[in-house]
Amino acid sequence: MKLEHIKAIAFDLDGTLVDSLPDLIAAANAMRAHLDMPALQHARIREHVGDGIASLVHRAITDERDALAPHDQWEQGYRFFVQYYRDHLTVHTTVYPGVTTGLGLLKALNLPLAVVTNKSERLAQPLLQELALADDFALILGGDTLAEKKPSALPLLHVSQAFGVQPGELLMVGDSANDVLAARNAGCPVALMRYGYADADSLNADLTLDSLETLYDLIKPATPAI
Repeated sequence: MKLEHIKAIAFDLDGTLVDSLPDLIAAANAMRAHLDMPALQHARIREHVGDGIASLVHRAITDERDALAPHDQWEQGYRFFVQYYRDHLTVHTTVYPGVTTGLGLLKALNLPLAVVTNKSERLAQPLLQELALADDFALILGGDTLAEKKPSALPLLHVSQAFGVQPGELLMVGDSANDVLAARNAGCPVALMRYGYADADSLNADLTLDSLETLYDLIKPATPAI
């Protein structure tokens, strides 16, 4: 699939640009210990990630995807989680192989790049700064930046407007069902990374990739025949 019509790219953060799962797991279990609850298995917390910290706190307390913790308990857990996680943002979080090179190649094409994540902006911004990625992006949208977050179309429509491109010219690159749904709702093409937190090949994206570096070859203009 060639993507020569693409004029801008929006990237998810967790599971797409960085593997933040180890620090999210540590924060979730530290919160549970703070609430006098036993630790959860790492695989369980992994299943709860993807819809922002507020949802993760509910899920980490209840160990259910759709249940809500009692408000007072959630509020206590949320305050602790955010502070603990902010203090340990990049202890074990790493940039995925190929991301730094891939972003450099895409910037060489003069494509404006954005981050569209459901992580709150006050956590996404410093995380990107600490991992030396923030300067690659002209726009960083967190789950609390706008009135709605993924899977709503609003963040991607905001990016397309900010960059002066049509939604069909904005590629969403992510790793989850929320990324696919947001792209479909906005009318954007979507690519998923196979190394992320979901089974990318089962989510009906327009294409699935093993490395961000391969995007450059798909998007760069064709070399004229000599």
